[in-house]
Amino acid sequence: MCGRYALTLPQEAMVQMFQAVPANDLPETPSFNVCPTVQVPVIRQAGEGGRALVSMRWGFLPHWYASPTDGPLLINARAETIAEKPAFREACRARRCLIPATGFYEWVKTEDGTRLPWYFYHADGSPIAFAGIWQTWGPDQVPTCAIVSCAAGPTMSEIHHREPVMLAPEDWALWLGEAGKGAARLMHSVPEGRVLRHRVSRAVNSNRATGSELVDPLIDEDDN
Repeated sequence: MCGRYALTLPQEAMVQMFQAVPANDLPETPSFNVCPTVQVPVIRQAGEGGRALVSMRWGFLPHWYASPTDGPLLINARAETIAEKPAFREACRARRCLIPATGFYEWVKTEDGTRLPWYFYHADGSPIAFAGIWQTWGPDQVPTCAIVSCAAGPTMSEIHHREPVMLAPEDWALWLGEAGKGAARLMHSVPEGRVLRHRVSRAVNSNRATGSELVDPLIDEDDN
């Protein structure tokens, strides 16, 4: 799964990388502790084969929710059931998106219940593009999104049994629906060696934590 991530890309870099036209209300970057329910940059189709870089609420809201807290917080959508779940199936067919990141966090629990965070990132230092889905909600048509997750691959499985679907650049067009059908085959873990990880400070356990030091490798043994 993915419940927290970092995004350090400037707006101009995202525009160039994804060849997308930016909206004028994008959230500020860098952010080293992106949390659920905040506004995040998202790339979606914009008609006529174009792409738009827009702001969306991370936390998918089904149309039947009477309020944002009317049901579970849907920040992830499982690849195995995304095409069947009433909340996600229409978006999976018609409203897929890319959610850029620099890396993401996952936690393991010790025997005493302490949560120890790990940071995951591309081995070559390139940005990550999560597979996502989106839809608007409510009378104000608030755009909302979720990150697609799949069974964990070799790098992730020792830490958690799920991982976010991370798309290679050559697969972006297919996921967005620009290159025909077949996006379902992209919902799998990344090959071994593509993603690295290291332990980071427990400071990131707080959703109020900020600063680039959150992604630094842990060097203080007292924080184990």
